[in-house]
Amino acid sequence: MAVRAVRGAVQLERDAADHMDEQVSELLTAILERNGLTADDLISIWFTATPDLHSDFPAAAARKLGIVDVPLICAQELDIKGAMPRVVRVLAHIESDKPRAEIAHVYLGAAGALRKDIAQ
Repeated sequence: MAVRAVRGAVQLERDAADHMDEQVSELLTAILERNGLTADDLISIWFTATPDLHSDFPAAAARKLGIVDVPLICAQELDIKGAMPRVVRVLAHIESDKPRAEIAHVYLGAAGALRKDIAQ
């Protein structure tokens, strides 16, 4: 079994804890479903959030989904002038037999513009 990385992102409409929970949960669920994964396939997940998000930790949504024994970490994205606002990004390390080219990276809504080359 190989270690693979799955990327994803979502842009929030507003900085509110309930909205972040909803959107990050949707993103994580889509990543798992599109790649045929369960929580047991997860090694670790890195979350980043743009500096304009303060309402909650994105990792809290993962815990609410039942991802409780996987190492999670949150960090702040670089504050780059002109960057898309209110974005949560995910980098999940997984165990998978899929070739790298078959990994489905998930960019929801407006965040699809961030990586048109790999957004599914």
